[in-house]
Amino acid sequence: MMLTVNELKFMYRNKNVLQEIGFSIERGQVVAVLGPNGVGKTTLLKCLNRILRPRKGAVLLDDENLLDLSTMDIARRVGYVPQRVETGRLTAFDAVLLGRHPHIGWDVTSRDLSIVDAIFTRLGMENQRLAYIDEMSGGELQKVAIARALVQEPRVLLLDEPTSNLDLKNQVDILTIIREVVCDHNIAAVMTMHDLNQALRFADTFIFIKNGTVYRHGSTDIITPEIIEEVYGLPVMIGEFGGVRCVIPDACRIA
Repeated sequence: MMLTVNELKFMYRNKNVLQEIGFSIERGQVVAVLGPNGVGKTTLLKCLNRILRPRKGAVLLDDENLLDLSTMDIARRVGYVPQRVETGRLTAFDAVLLGRHPHIGWDVTSRDLSIVDAIFTRLGMENQRLAYIDEMSGGELQKVAIARALVQEPRVLLLDEPTSNLDLKNQVDILTIIREVVCDHNIAAVMTMHDLNQALRFADTFIFIKNGTVYRHGSTDIITPEIIEEVYGLPVMIGEFGGVRCVIPDACRIA
C-alpha cells in the first residue's frame, strides 16, 4: 500500500470529529471522500498532511509516518489544494513557482523554472503565465492552485472539493486533469466531493464518512442505493446513461 491511515482520531475541544479512521490506497488511484456536510471530510484531509494534528493515529506514506516529519518534508511529499484559494496581485507564474518552495535552496534554479513551465504546458495554460490571479475566473484560479500543488512533485495530491463553485465544463476539465496527472505520474489523489455522479465517473475508490468514521470503503461495488440512503438520509435510484452509472433521487419515496 502507498498510503495507509491507521486509527486516526481528531477532536475540536471536547468534540470528537474523527474516530478510528483507517484506510489504504495505492499509487495510480483517485479516491473520492464522500458524505454529507459536517461529517469531517475537510478535517480528514487537513489531518493527512498535518495542517491539523490528530490526537492519535498514523499516516504512513511509503512506510514513513507523515505525522512525525517536518512541515517542509511533508510539503515535498504531499500536495494540497484547499477549497478556497487565496488571491493576490501575483502573476500565475509566480503563484505556481511558490509551490517549488519546499525544494528551493538558496535560489530558484533552471530546473525549478523548467518544472513550472512544464506544468503550465501540461494544463494548457501557456498563455496565462503572466496573467494576474486576482483577475482570473474560478476555473482558471483552480487550475493555478492545482499547478502549484503539482510542482511540489508530490506522491499524494489532496484536493478539498476541487470543483466547488465551477460550471459544468470547468468541473469536467479539472477532474479530467486530475485523473490524467494521477495516471501519468503514478501518484495518488484523495478528493472530498459532493457530486456522486462526478465521483462515479472520475474516481476508482470511494470512502463514505458517517458519524466521524469510515462507514464504507471500496470500489464502485459500494455505491448502492442502500448505502447512499444510510449515509445521506436520501432515497435514490442508480441506473445507467450512455454506459455510465448515475445516481438520482427517488422521487417516489421522497416525502
